Amino acid sequence: MEKEHITICASKYFSAEQIRRIHELGTRHFGENRVQDLIGKKALLSDLDITWHFIGHLQTNKVKDVLEHIDYLHTLDRIKLARTIEKYATRPLKCFIQVNMTKEVQKSGIEPEKLEQFLSEIENYDKIEVIGLMTIGKAEDAEATERAFKGLSEWASRLDLPYLSMGMTEDYEIALKHGATHLRIGRKFLEMLE
Repeated sequence: MEKEHITICASKYFSAEQIRRIHELGTRHFGENRVQDLIGKKALLSDLDITWHFIGHLQTNKVKDVLEHIDYLHTLDRIKLARTIEKYATRPLKCFIQVNMTKEVQKSGIEPEKLEQFLSEIENYDKIEVIGLMTIGKAEDAEATERAFKGLSEWASRLDLPYLSMGMTEDYEIALKHGATHLRIGRKFLEMLE
C-alpha cells in the first residue's frame, strides 16, 4: 500500500501574508521553528484551516506556551521534554521522536541505540502519542543522508511506527525513496510565489 505524503511548508522565513498565499495554492500544513513566531502567525491566520507543526528544537520553558497551538511536534528528543509535555498538555499530542542518525554533535536527537529505552520510559505518558520518527540529513552529503534516511526507515519498521518525518528541499527525493511520509519543505515554496 502506498504511504500518504504530507508536505509541510517550513515557514520559518515566511510572513503571514506569504503563508496566506501558499494556503490559497492548496497547502494546509505549516511548520514553524520558533514558538513566538508560530503563535504570532497563527493569530494572524486564525481564519484559515491550517494544521500547525512545530519543527524546531523545543525548550522546556516554552512548552506551556505552545502546546495549545500545535497539532504535531516533530522534535521530541529528551525525557525532560516528554515530562514537561505530560505535565502541561490537556490532550494527547502527536509526536515524532527526533533521532540523530548522522551522529553530528551540533544536532539534537536521541541516539538510535537509545530509542527503545526512550520509548519504554514514555509509554505510560498518556499526553504523548508517538506516531513516528524524525531525522535531519547531513548537509551537502547525499551518501550520509541516504544512510540516515534508510536507517530511520528500518528503525520505524522495527518499532512498528507508521510515520517518518524526513526530507527538506535539498534531499526530499532521497527521503521519499526511503518511505518519508512527512516532508519539511521551505525554499521550494518561496519559488512558487516568485
